[in-house]
Amino acid sequence: MKKNKLIIKNNVSELEKVSVFVEKIVKEFKIPDKLIFNINLVLEEIISNIIFYAFDDESDHEILIEAKLIEDDLHILIKDDGKAFNLLDAPAPTDLNAGIDDRSIGGLGIHFAKTLMDNIDYKRENDNNKIYLRKQIS
Repeated sequence: MKKNKLIIKNNVSELEKVSVFVEKIVKEFKIPDKLIFNINLVLEEIISNIIFYAFDDESDHEILIEAKLIEDDLHILIKDDGKAFNLLDAPAPTDLNAGIDDRSIGGLGIHFAKTLMDNIDYKRENDNNKIYLRKQIS
């Protein structure tokens, strides 16, 4: 089993580190090029939501991203100590076919995660949100 992790702060400037992390695991885990964009998009959307909405204070918080390759499956854990939020309970956007000016704000990133990953799970443990993503890479 191959494993890699990244810890970032809850600051939008840290999102660049997420892209670098994706590039690193893609090379290390030999993930097909056709999946790179999707993995990067899902991680950036989820991490952005955590940074913008999970914390009620101005303090620094850590966000853990851990990637494991188990056989042909990429497993990603995202962990934060923000407010409880189960993305699986979030309603699907109702206006996906509407133009950008006619769409309501929100929900699209979660929709991407739900449709681009093979499996998503959520747990709240010890005052931490844990989002588990799985994507078959072969």
